[in-house]
Amino acid sequence: MNLPAEPTSTAVVSDEALRKAEQYIEEEEGAANRMDGWRGIFLAAAAVVMSLFHLYSAYAIVPTQTLRPIHVAFVLFLSFLMFPVCKRLRHRIMWWDWAAALMAIAVAVYLIVGGDDFTDRNTSPNTWDIVFGVALILMVLECMRRTIGWILPVISICFLAYAVLGEYLPHPWTHKGYGVDRIVGFMYMTLEGIYGVAVDVSSSLIILFTIFGAFLQHSGAGKFYIDFSFSAMGGKPAGAGRTVVLASFLLGGPSGSGVATTVTLGTVAWPMLAKVGYERNAAGGLLAAGGLGAIISPPVMGAAAFIIAEFLKMSYLDVLLMAVIPTALFYLALFLMVEIDVRKYGMSNIVFEKVDTVWNLTRHYWFHFLSLISIVAFMMLGFSPVLSVFWAIVVAFLASFLRADTAMISYDLFRGRGTVSRLFFQSPLIQALKAGSVGMLGVGATCAGAGIIVGVVTLTGLGLKFSGIVIDYAGGSLLLTAIYTALVVWVIGLAVPVTASYIICAVIAAPALIKLGVPDFAAHMFIFYYAVLSEVSPPTALSPFAASAITGGDPYKTTMQCWKYTMPAFLVPFIFVLDPTGQGLLLMGSTKALAAANWWSIAEVTVTAAAGIFALAVGFQGWLLARASVFERIVFCIAGFALVYPGAMVDVAGFGLVLIALAFHWWRGRASRPTAA
Repeated sequence: MNLPAEPTSTAVVSDEALRKAEQYIEEEEGAANRMDGWRGIFLAAAAVVMSLFHLYSAYAIVPTQTLRPIHVAFVLFLSFLMFPVCKRLRHRIMWWDWAAALMAIAVAVYLIVGGDDFTDRNTSPNTWDIVFGVALILMVLECMRRTIGWILPVISICFLAYAVLGEYLPHPWTHKGYGVDRIVGFMYMTLEGIYGVAVDVSSSLIILFTIFGAFLQHSGAGKFYIDFSFSAMGGKPAGAGRTVVLASFLLGGPSGSGVATTVTLGTVAWPMLAKVGYERNAAGGLLAAGGLGAIISPPVMGAAAFIIAEFLKMSYLDVLLMAVIPTALFYLALFLMVEIDVRKYGMSNIVFEKVDTVWNLTRHYWFHFLSLISIVAFMMLGFSPVLSVFWAIVVAFLASFLRADTAMISYDLFRGRGTVSRLFFQSPLIQALKAGSVGMLGVGATCAGAGIIVGVVTLTGLGLKFSGIVIDYAGGSLLLTAIYTALVVWVIGLAVPVTASYIICAVIAAPALIKLGVPDFAAHMFIFYYAVLSEVSPPTALSPFAASAITGGDPYKTTMQCWKYTMPAFLVPFIFVLDPTGQGLLLMGSTKALAAANWWSIAEVTVTAAAGIFALAVGFQGWLLARASVFERIVFCIAGFALVYPGAMVDVAGFGLVLIALAFHWWRGRASRPTAA
């Protein structure tokens, strides 16, 4: 990878910092065993088979009632063998791991062989149905514990307890209560529980996008995106910050992980940020904010985006369209913050050494952009999301052979240089297929566990009860309901990953907003954005914590800096929840509606939102042309909130306050400049 100019010693990323950052990646994706010998070959082969099966299922027709159980069986099988029961037994496979892995296969085989008779008796399961169903629930809970930690399994157990003990609970939480047989029948023997919407999306879309990201990474796309950003943005005082923002956008698609994007980019960019004048916590906050953008940025968004499409029964392309303007506003906020940083920290120009020109990089590696764009191109040609990402993987694979240094099958394999097993298992193709499966085990376990929660909500009617409670507490006010919903999503997101947070809140909190007249697509996007915001909130702020490990900053100060960088953009969702015209930011949530869209209204609300982001950026940073006074910061913040809140009069007041604050800032700066003699 091309590196920037040699940094000072204080900005070198130490091995200890990299180890700490790796720990945060493991907290998000699980601490997998590292095996060699026949065990390593077996696990690699199993992961490759899993990827190949899902690629086959994307092109061929595999019945849903077959695909979902096989997918969960693969996830459980590999998770039990690749993730230890405790840290003390890491890098070892115990007999009980083999037993659990084989049981995962048995559960799926029993379901598939049972056929229609199995699903027809879901209301009155027999003894063997209950045995296998209880085993599946316990294995899903243990799989989640091994891959993502204790919190989501405990939450799932609480929901199961709610289903069992409903008749003993006080009003309005009470329900008739359900026995083990009814819970097992619903969770295991239908497509509404564990094998529900979340697993459907995980088995058909999430794993394919994970494989696609692995193909881009192992064909050198990640390295190219960082080098391209260095070349395109270098030289100017704001070049270091701009490089982080652009590289995080390009790199986020292939990685699919906010923490991984933060760490990958941070190891290269931190010396550069330190050299231009960023202090440790601010640099870490910017790196984490860029990593956060990886989750919300088209054309490859986080796993929750696929579930949004399934919940709302719309195409994934429509979800991408809904994210376009909010994503642009998010990166506008980051770019504004970077420009302000130049003046705030007194940054100077920086020269990148050993980095090729933009023209040469593009001329030699242009096909990496083709791979990324091809997904949207195939969708616009009428292909389904599943087929679109399948053919995009094919494009990425074939395009890699345009250059020898990016080829996914080593030419040495055909020339007979080295052992076949070494060349085969170490080839980028096999590594990408393996990484595609291993990289989504945590998400797959999360989706299966979320199926338990969604199943309980569906079975007991908890969603309607919860929405009624929220509306009652808010007194029917849409603003208060939106605030309460954002707080609920934020609190739940403190404990569980983004995907699980979105799924839980989509079924228990979204109905409250929809009841008050918010369109379903706006309600779900509102919840999605606040689920993402929880990714940078302690105590589970893994991206800022990983960034602080690299920069040597304080984890909690870094988290607050990350909030500073991202907060202006995360007030935008209130626009398309509170204001009907603000829903234009989501491009109406449908490609069919674009032709009839009121483009003037969309432009107006977009400009208003951008002005609000500008005002909040200045208010939070406390700097524009020079340091802002306390009065100016207060006025800018009030103006920003006013521009986010819907209403023509409020918008006029917001713009007026921005002009007043700018006038005061300009006049104070003019008065402080020395006059000519």
